Amino acid sequence: MDRERLAALHGVDTTYRPGPDREVRVPEETVVAVLAALGVDASTPQAVRDALAAYEHRDRQRLLPPCTVVRTGRPLPLGLPEGTRVLIEAESGEVFDAGDWERIPLGRHVVRATALDGRTARADLVIAPERLPGPPGRTFGFMAQLYSTLSERSWGMGDLGDLADLAAWSGRALGAGFLQINPLHIAVPGRPTDPSPYRPSSRRFPDPVYLRVEDVPEYAYLAPDDRAQAVELAGRAAALRAGVLYKDALIDRDAVWELKLEALGLVRKVPLQPGRRAGYADFLAEQGQALDDHATWCALAEVHGPDWHAWPAGLRDPRSAQVARARSELLDRVDFYCWLTWLTDDQLGAAQAAARAAGMPIGIVHDLAVGVHPSGSDAWAMQDALARGMSVGAPPDAFNSRGQDWGLPPWRPDALAATGYTPYRDLLSRLLRHAGALRIDHVMGLFRLWWVPEGRPPTEGAYVRYDAEAMLGVLALEAHRAGAVVIGEDLGTVENGVREELSDRGILGTSVLWFERNHDGDGKPLAPEAWRPACLATVTTHDLPSTAARLTGEHVELRYRLGLLTRPLAEEQAEDAAEVAEWIALLGRLGLLPEGAGDEEAVVKAVHRFLARTPAAMVGVWLPDAVGDRRPQNLPGTWDQYPNWRLPVADAAGRPVTLEQLAGSPRLHALLDEVRAALAAGPE
Repeated sequence: MDRERLAALHGVDTTYRPGPDREVRVPEETVVAVLAALGVDASTPQAVRDALAAYEHRDRQRLLPPCTVVRTGRPLPLGLPEGTRVLIEAESGEVFDAGDWERIPLGRHVVRATALDGRTARADLVIAPERLPGPPGRTFGFMAQLYSTLSERSWGMGDLGDLADLAAWSGRALGAGFLQINPLHIAVPGRPTDPSPYRPSSRRFPDPVYLRVEDVPEYAYLAPDDRAQAVELAGRAAALRAGVLYKDALIDRDAVWELKLEALGLVRKVPLQPGRRAGYADFLAEQGQALDDHATWCALAEVHGPDWHAWPAGLRDPRSAQVARARSELLDRVDFYCWLTWLTDDQLGAAQAAARAAGMPIGIVHDLAVGVHPSGSDAWAMQDALARGMSVGAPPDAFNSRGQDWGLPPWRPDALAATGYTPYRDLLSRLLRHAGALRIDHVMGLFRLWWVPEGRPPTEGAYVRYDAEAMLGVLALEAHRAGAVVIGEDLGTVENGVREELSDRGILGTSVLWFERNHDGDGKPLAPEAWRPACLATVTTHDLPSTAARLTGEHVELRYRLGLLTRPLAEEQAEDAAEVAEWIALLGRLGLLPEGAGDEEAVVKAVHRFLARTPAAMVGVWLPDAVGDRRPQNLPGTWDQYPNWRLPVADAAGRPVTLEQLAGSPRLHALLDEVRAALAAGPE
């Protein structure tokens, strides 16, 4: 019982529910390991008693919690002894008495308290908006994986120039209000690079592989010999692009990066003009230690390999004297990676500016992955904020009896609070610099995460709880400051009350057509008027079959060929066909399928008419659906059996489609005509 009490005090659940009628107890070894990752020894009964006593002593002696996050207009919940004097130092420098609480603006402040017994304390205070505003009116937009959207100018994979062009075209020509893309976080280098955008080296900085080299201003001033070399590199890139677009090859980001890295090395020789030099200096000052750490990691990875755990011992601590010495010795390479980050940030800003100039009320929707690669830049630089020996995953449930281990170290909730949530809020601030909206992958992780101890199967994990009021408050403040919409990916198993809390804070949910059923009743497809309004409504996602594949059942055959089915093929096909038939029948009853169910393209139009008939604030159109692509971008449960994250957008016959061809696609325009007309007609 003492261990359970200790676990509860540190937010560690000792049981979980894989279903509504079943409770599972977490193994004691897991509880001990998770508490150890939080700096708490629970290995023996005496250690547990000592830890409890230490916790209670700290609790009695502490005047203030390390950080308080409160919504504007609500009471300040400090719970101080009577007579304690409280001063609040606002981030503006102005000092307020606690009696002036209602005058203190939104922001990140400092509380100082002095008790009558002489005790003093200093703590962080975040005042967040009560809720975030939603999108300015109902709107639609594309959802795309940027690497997969190649143009005739990109170097073998979609780039930030393509992003700006796609945003400008879809905004001006189609009336789209947003463009949602995959995470652009920088990947861990290596060959082959892990292509998943959801397992990055750093979530704080973008990947320069997405740079449009020719759009770097200094490219225009290359010396003649360097220009000739750059032209030759561009020719090799054109061959890469042709292979992907015309020879049914896969996107090879490593080959693309090798060419871009060489070309950017040439561009770097060009001196920055005074205005550009000042802009770079401002960027370095603004990004501070975080960018210096990231660039240092990149430079060290060139010398010692991409896994910092295997580096010489003195280099594994970013604050060591050896790292300081290495940073000085590798100063040119450190500056090179700072420069690359600046260029990428600049082109990200240009893409968002292009989206807004095209009339998009939201613009680019960026994506925040759940975590980072344990070998990468963030894991090295933020070791104190991440739980060592732990990995984020998911417990066993009705969809996966073995559970999941995603290989991503989680935030330590105690470390976040102790720093005033600085690592978390800085991450959000950087991501929101050039975003009209931010999608939070697995948004339930702001409430709790399934921690899996290293060496144990995901069935032997435990939920660790976070201060959701603080996590949501910091998110709301940073989004408010950026003027950005927030979308939470809340698919799968969601704890009671989470969706309601997100909605209360103005955070949109994610509703996918095939999952929207009357789960509390007959299990039938949910009528459009019963959908929640505060959501991004879509037919599919990057982790699900394309709509064409779903309608034809091709996705079941694909999983069968790869050995992923857990039941006989005929049984899976029959269940899938029955689900599709239920939806088609509903579309027919609603008059949304006048062309009949025999035409695949007509059904694709009908399901999007259905989305527009719901009250959803945002309607997302999966870009590959607009041209009939049958292949998923990612097939969960596979690694090398399927080319995840490496496929260009293609048509129904599997022929890759360029951005230029997308702009002229009759099928795409016909679908978007239907979406616009249905949205104009309004929800049911």
